[in-house]
Amino acid sequence: MVIQKQTKIVHPGGFDGGVVRVPGDKSISHRTALLAGISSGTSEIRGFLQAEDCLNTLKAMESFGARSWIDDEGVLSIQGTGGKMIEPVGPLDVGNSGTGMRLLAGLCAGSPIHVTLTGDESLQSRPMRRIKEPLELMGAKVDLTPQGTAPMTIQGGQLRGIEYCLPTASAQVKSCCILAGLYAEGRTTVLEPIPTRDHTERMLRAVGAPIRVEGQNISVDGYGPKGPKFLARPYVVPGDFSSAAYWLAAGAAVPGVSVRAEGVGLNLRRTALLDVLRRMGARVEIERTSAPTDPEVYGNVTVYGAELKGTEIGGAEIPNLIDELPLVAVLGALAQGRTVIRDASELRVKESDRVAVMVENLAGMGVTVAEQPDGMVIEGPTKVSPTKSIRSYGDHRVAMSMSILAIFADQPVTIANVACVDTSYPEFWEQLSQLGVKVE
Repeated sequence: MVIQKQTKIVHPGGFDGGVVRVPGDKSISHRTALLAGISSGTSEIRGFLQAEDCLNTLKAMESFGARSWIDDEGVLSIQGTGGKMIEPVGPLDVGNSGTGMRLLAGLCAGSPIHVTLTGDESLQSRPMRRIKEPLELMGAKVDLTPQGTAPMTIQGGQLRGIEYCLPTASAQVKSCCILAGLYAEGRTTVLEPIPTRDHTERMLRAVGAPIRVEGQNISVDGYGPKGPKFLARPYVVPGDFSSAAYWLAAGAAVPGVSVRAEGVGLNLRRTALLDVLRRMGARVEIERTSAPTDPEVYGNVTVYGAELKGTEIGGAEIPNLIDELPLVAVLGALAQGRTVIRDASELRVKESDRVAVMVENLAGMGVTVAEQPDGMVIEGPTKVSPTKSIRSYGDHRVAMSMSILAIFADQPVTIANVACVDTSYPEFWEQLSQLGVKVE
């Protein structure tokens, strides 16, 4: 199938700020689909992100025997399989979702089924040996291309618990191992070099799984080949902080403007951008609205714009900021002084090589930027003046980040191939317009 490239023209100026409510969290939506899909009974999920990536994960769970439907109010109901997964007919296409593929691989490894997981061209270029190694140590058989990429074929079942030290900090690989560990004999322990997103741990704790977190060691006691017997429950998916980040960043860069994002996730392992905004000079206010019994913390975030100054980002904060780093690069172009992003080589194996792609696009907007092996150095402030159209390379976060920079340009900016934004944030362009920016 040929997908027609699309283009948006963003007219500069006019960002008025205001109040915004963003769609549900992408990472949490994936996990609710998986856990509800293997539970007994019918779970109701409010706030599930109805974007391509998450819907592909939901379709995969239906291929394993779950059933799902969405009512007129957007509430998703999933009737689970009770832990048993049937073998699907043919390969499962998860589109562009690395999260979906790696988490599904953990479940597939635990069941005595033969499954092939594939995706689009971008996903088929991303590294999958990082999950092949621990899954095979546990007893599954995993076949990849000679390049170590998808399509990935898994023969699962008869797993044993292992202790595995992650070579690179990755919430996706950690979650893959933990989910596989649910079907293993004995205990599975994952050792993280740096703490990463803990959505999987929080949600497993909420359904009563025997999971323990001791510092950077995460352990789960397996249920064996029959798998876990989780009971259906209601879920609330908070607004996606990574989606709200675009509006919070834009507001931070306009003195006198404020942006309030309501109902967004406030998990401390997701909100490192707020610390960066404070360091750069913006004022940030947080109001918690979630209940103590909710697995995830959520609430309202208000950012007040200011004259920003450059900062350095690296080390332990990188895993909790990985999706927002293209946006931080944009802020660096608008801030006074030098902004340095380092220790972020993981950016090179996302939907695109986000280091190379962002450097190319920033330079095309007149920004002084130097590429580094593990990041980039940006000198600001820049007179943002495009010399060519912006290329997203099919990467949703590149397209959205560059649209924020386009607000500050001295002439209209063309951003090519923006259909990719639908994978995570279908309402993005509409909400950009609602906040005062003219979009064609």
